[in-house]
Amino acid sequence: MISYADYLQLLPKTELHCHFASTMSAPLFLELAAKHGVTLPSSDPATLFDFEDLRDFLVAFRYAHDVLRDPEDFERVAYEGVRAAVAEANLRYREYAVNPQYFFSRGLTYRQVMDPIIAGLRAAERDFGVGFGIIAAINRRESPASAVEMVQQVIDHDLPEVVGIGQDDLTPEDTEDPARFAEAYALAKRHGLARTAHVAETPYAQPGAVREALDVLDCDRLDHGYRIVDDPELVAYARERDVVFTVTPVSTTICSGWTLDEQHRIRAMIDAGLRVAVSTDDAMFFRTDLGREYREGLAAMGVDAETAKRIALNGIDGAFCDDAQKARLRADFQAQFLALDALLA
Repeated sequence: MISYADYLQLLPKTELHCHFASTMSAPLFLELAAKHGVTLPSSDPATLFDFEDLRDFLVAFRYAHDVLRDPEDFERVAYEGVRAAVAEANLRYREYAVNPQYFFSRGLTYRQVMDPIIAGLRAAERDFGVGFGIIAAINRRESPASAVEMVQQVIDHDLPEVVGIGQDDLTPEDTEDPARFAEAYALAKRHGLARTAHVAETPYAQPGAVREALDVLDCDRLDHGYRIVDDPELVAYARERDVVFTVTPVSTTICSGWTLDEQHRIRAMIDAGLRVAVSTDDAMFFRTDLGREYREGLAAMGVDAETAKRIALNGIDGAFCDDAQKARLRADFQAQFLALDALLA
């Protein structure tokens, strides 16, 4: 027999909301910083990842991109991140947000970023059976024109592993403003790319950002979206559209100061009938992993086993992979559910 905490940790999982640079371990982060002579605010992991809020975190997040310079850096982060997630959380499929614009300013080209990441993820898929996709993410600190240029690069290079686009970070005004990048999203849609966006994430965000992402950007799924529970009409609209929200419980305790309990907004989203899929967001920076998000996050919010399994399956339904891969994942998950249910104390 196993405990409920072990059950949650052992459930098969997808992860649809994680930033590639944040899948490296803290020791590797420090190693690469030393390799490239990047001075960090601290060399002590006990203090390096202390943040006051989302804005403070984003400063450190940019450092993570600065330590990735050589092809072997990208490839190693890709491979080791999968291996760790399999051990920590029974990861079976993952989609990564990669911000090419961070690297363009450092002299790297689109293919110099994507090719070694894909090589590392392909090696991990071969060794551990974990499928993957890549989301080319718009950095909202850059201009709408820069976003269009980035999406055009995605289209011009047409890598099958790059399955969609997203947007993250904050604008220079420290806002979300998802509709600012409508032209880039329209271009992506015309060329068959899936679409997501970070919206309604923090206490000072607005639920209306969810509607902009759905109606102006025509997103296929949404990242975060917690402020939606402040607008019952919008909740009903998203429920009717069957939108999958990629939620990250532990990050909300840091970026928003919310407590993981049964009053949490993610629990309210679940109770309202919205479809959520759990992810880490930025595992290294938030000192978390996907197993912890289920084992501690879902348990603290009072989520039962049946709901936890439904959340795991939502991650398959919300993925940007093809129907055949989704069918394989569902069969695998259902088989593992049967085995785990038989062991649950």
